[in-house]
Amino acid sequence: MNKLAEKVQQALVTAIDNDDLVLPTLPEVALKIRQAAEDPEVSISHLSKVIGRDTALSARLIKVVNSPLLRASQEVTDLHTAITRLGTNYSSNLAIGLVMEQIFHARSEVVEHKMREVWRRSLEVAGVCYALCRNHSQLKPDQAALGGLVHQIGVLPILTYAEDHYELLSDPVSLNHVIDSIHPLLGDKLLRGWDFPEMLVNVPAHYQDLERESASLDYVDLVQVAVLYCHKNTEHPLANAVLSNLPAFKKLRIDPLNEAVRTELDEARSMFD
Repeated sequence: MNKLAEKVQQALVTAIDNDDLVLPTLPEVALKIRQAAEDPEVSISHLSKVIGRDTALSARLIKVVNSPLLRASQEVTDLHTAITRLGTNYSSNLAIGLVMEQIFHARSEVVEHKMREVWRRSLEVAGVCYALCRNHSQLKPDQAALGGLVHQIGVLPILTYAEDHYELLSDPVSLNHVIDSIHPLLGDKLLRGWDFPEMLVNVPAHYQDLERESASLDYVDLVQVAVLYCHKNTEHPLANAVLSNLPAFKKLRIDPLNEAVRTELDEARSMFD
């Protein structure tokens, strides 16, 4: 790691330890959705009302229900039917994940571009997580998608920090070094602060550990396989990882060369666009 990256990393770690780093808060609408969903008696009408206050979010959920993976015989055109189709728990988890986009905003064009990139990749990974989970595991697809949507959430505070430290912004190599080494730590801290379940809190810190072993398939495994799948044929260092050698992949018991599996995963990449 170069000098600048080391210096910035040290400054960031100190700021994290002293609670001096300004961390993004969960969007207001996400808190309201979570609050509504925590009521076991919540009605579909009430949840529709809460989610419906955010028109862009409502449109996204309706689009998800009509995606090739979930498409029913009749197109869904309203939020109430979309939530009925998905169920309240399912709808609220997906809505909380999708509303995260609201915190991916920057003051400078360079950082805005980088944030868009991270969010676009997160949407892709979430779609593949969803498909892997739904068709090849007993885990919950809504949680898998949420894991995909937040796996790089720790990049946000680093980019916000970079906006105030121009020397870091003008040195993309150093910035990428810092992002790669610190975002897992920050992701863990953010998700804990937002009261996410432990199974998802573990995702940012462990999804890059390609030798990770777990007793049974979990959400970290799904995110890891989805990340590698989305990076294939790119310039990213992870593009060279061999999927079939991964402990996480072996637990899924799928054939990556199978045409049907590849079609299903490729379709899923744009599920949350």
